[in-house]
Amino acid sequence: MGELAIGDTAPEFDLESDGGKRISLGALKGNPVVVYFYPKDNTPGCTKEAIAFSEMIGEFDKLGATIVGLSPDTARKHDNFIAKHNLAVRLGADTEKQTAEAYGVWVEKSMYGKKYMGVERSTFLVDAAGKIAQIWRKVKVPGHAQAVLEATREL
Repeated sequence: MGELAIGDTAPEFDLESDGGKRISLGALKGNPVVVYFYPKDNTPGCTKEAIAFSEMIGEFDKLGATIVGLSPDTARKHDNFIAKHNLAVRLGADTEKQTAEAYGVWVEKSMYGKKYMGVERSTFLVDAAGKIAQIWRKVKVPGHAQAVLEATREL
């Protein structure tokens, strides 16, 4: 399967979520969904990204959009992350990395010359019909949540 593109049907997921719940793309169909992938709870960039989306949650709510952050961390770690930073976004536990693989964001990375597998910070805007409306890969956190909000307004 090739890399996902705008207009493709977004891959379904059904994952354990924060608060002892489950979150699935299918259950959110009918409204826009922002699916953002991030490497790890409580790391500087991931924390800034989650806080930025949380600060704008009211604007996304007005558009009927749900924000879902996905990482390989457990739901229990997500609960701690949410409590520590007073986050307003839903977080899904992609512990098996199947969703990250389906979206093409479980990739080989390199740091200090060492290669390893990890999540490439990426965001997918899914429209009400379940189609990918916008894709951001190799996301830089500053200004990103605002850019996603603007794209969501254009749906």
